Amino acid sequence: MQPFRPEVSARLAELAPLLLDQLDDMTDRMIDVLVRTEPSYRDALAHGEEEMRATTRANLARGLHTLIGAASGSARTSLRDARDVGRRRASQGIPLEAVLRAYRLGGQVTWEALLEVSRGTNRHDTLLLEVAGSVWRTNDAECAAVAEGYREEQRRLAGVDDGARQQLLDALLDGRGGDPAFVRTAADLLAVPLDGRLVAVVALPCPDGFPSLESPTAALLKRGVRSVWGTRNGTQVGIVALGSLSGCEVMPWLRAMTAGPVGVSAVVEGAAAAGAAYRLADTAARTLPEGSTSVVTIDERLPEALLRNSPEISSRLVGQSLGGLLELPDDERAVLLDTLAAFLASDGSPTHAADALYCHRNTVMHRLRRIESVTGRKVTDPRSRLLWQLALLGTEHRRPAKRSA
Repeated sequence: MQPFRPEVSARLAELAPLLLDQLDDMTDRMIDVLVRTEPSYRDALAHGEEEMRATTRANLARGLHTLIGAASGSARTSLRDARDVGRRRASQGIPLEAVLRAYRLGGQVTWEALLEVSRGTNRHDTLLLEVAGSVWRTNDAECAAVAEGYREEQRRLAGVDDGARQQLLDALLDGRGGDPAFVRTAADLLAVPLDGRLVAVVALPCPDGFPSLESPTAALLKRGVRSVWGTRNGTQVGIVALGSLSGCEVMPWLRAMTAGPVGVSAVVEGAAAAGAAYRLADTAARTLPEGSTSVVTIDERLPEALLRNSPEISSRLVGQSLGGLLELPDDERAVLLDTLAAFLASDGSPTHAADALYCHRNTVMHRLRRIESVTGRKVTDPRSRLLWQLALLGTEHRRPAKRSA
């Protein structure tokens, strides 16, 4: 943007603080128009309003600072941010025509805000007519950069087919994340930042064999979260780049789209830890019972994970802790296991266990004495309670069966 004549620059310098104060209102105005007039933006905002609002505000702010910088003779016009927005919108599947209309709307909102603050000073600004040409020339240059970035991303996405994407993901999970050159190449081809905070996600198939997560890449991208997905050992596997997210934010998004059991790793730093994250997520998913539609983190399933990864110890723990209880007839065994699970879940309260089982407290006490006699353990012994709790996890008998009132 070319510097203005001194008198125009002086007037813009007067208006600059007032104009910057309008930034939030300008953002609201743009978002409102986009929601009403652009279906693709309406959908993107419904799934990731925070990211879209932040980007819109940042774009408007850059335009204002460019305008103000021209007034002081210190303007620095960089089109890199506009190209980045074009790339991001291409990966989100928003049509280029809609993106360009949104950028032109930004120019219109900026010009209208400038006129509004000018009128508020009770002056008729013919000087601002000179500014109008600069606003629209800058807007045209940004639109061209947006289109360039958009088409670059389209070409990049077209060049990475499913096979190539799967190979890159496999290499990450197999330990190549420690090779800086490979990580740079993979991050560029996959358009996923791999040098920051990541989580791995593993989704086991639904009982009917279909994938548990439908289009997870697009669903997360609508919320401003980049990820790469593939398959391994019959499961869906994803590496999700968290950026500034803590990690817990993605859990409800995954829950909203899952139709089967899903495990999520702990947050790890950088691609070198992707393989370890995958193993944690896979273990978490496989601790869930068949037919589950839960999404759990490994930290929520640590006892189950320990037992699953040590089958010999798990088997011995169950046998030693429950003893003769497992050898009882089916009906009696089920009743006693239900009672034990309810007792432990009630923090050792027979009264609360009776409420959960819809029976009398004395009935619970009688069953607990029976449990003590067949296991050789005391319900008052803290170590016995710990072993029983672990043993119930090992048998997947975690809670009493539902009974009618």
